[in-house]
Amino acid sequence: MRTLPVGEDALLVEVASGEEAQALLAELLRRRAEGSLTAREIVPAARTVLLDGLPDPARLAAELTSRPVPPAPPRPAETVEIPVRYDGPDLADVAAHWGVSVPEVARIHAATEFRVAFCGFAPGFGYLTGLPARYEVPRRAAPRTSVPPGSVALAGPYTGVYPRSSPGGWQLIGTTGRVLWDHTREPAALLSPGTRVRFVPVGATEPVT
Repeated sequence: MRTLPVGEDALLVEVASGEEAQALLAELLRRRAEGSLTAREIVPAARTVLLDGLPDPARLAAELTSRPVPPAPPRPAETVEIPVRYDGPDLADVAAHWGVSVPEVARIHAATEFRVAFCGFAPGFGYLTGLPARYEVPRRAAPRTSVPPGSVALAGPYTGVYPRSSPGGWQLIGTTGRVLWDHTREPAALLSPGTRVRFVPVGATEPVT
C-alpha cells in the first residue's frame, strides 16, 4: 500500500489490485458509517481510493499503512439485469480477438457475472469486471467521435455501458435501453461500486428496456 497526499485535505491510497481496492473501500465506508473516519468523499478507482475532506491526511496515511486491510464483507445478493441486443459494430473484431464465433461472444458475455469495480468517465458509467483475463480486448485504434447512449462495450478487462452519447474508443458489442443515469431518480445512477450485473440477451425484435 502506498499513500500520496493530494492538496491540503485529501489522500490517494494506492494498492496492488482491484480486489484490494474494493476491500479498502468497504473498510473505509464502514469506518465512516460508524463515525471513526471523517471524509467528505471516498472515491474508488481501478487500484486506488481517493479520500477527500480529511482533517488530518498524514495521520490517516500512517494509520492505514500500519495494519492490513480486512477482507471485503460478502456482497448483497441483488443483481441488476441489463437486457442487451448483441448487435454492436465491433462484434466481429472482438470475436476474432477472442478466437471464437460472433454468437459465442454473446454467449460468453451473457454468461458472465459482472461486478462494478468503480465508476467514472461520465455520470452513471460503471467499470464492470468479471470476464477472465484471456478475454481482455484493446481499445479501438481509432476512437469514435460519438458513441450512442446505451452502447455495451469492452476495453481492457472491463465492460461498460455508455450512459449518454460521447466520444469513445471501447469495442461496441451491443445495445441496451436501460437508463444508466437519471438525475430525477433516487439513486440517479443505476450502478454503483460493488453492484452485481448480468446482461440478458434479447432477440432482434424484443425491447431492450
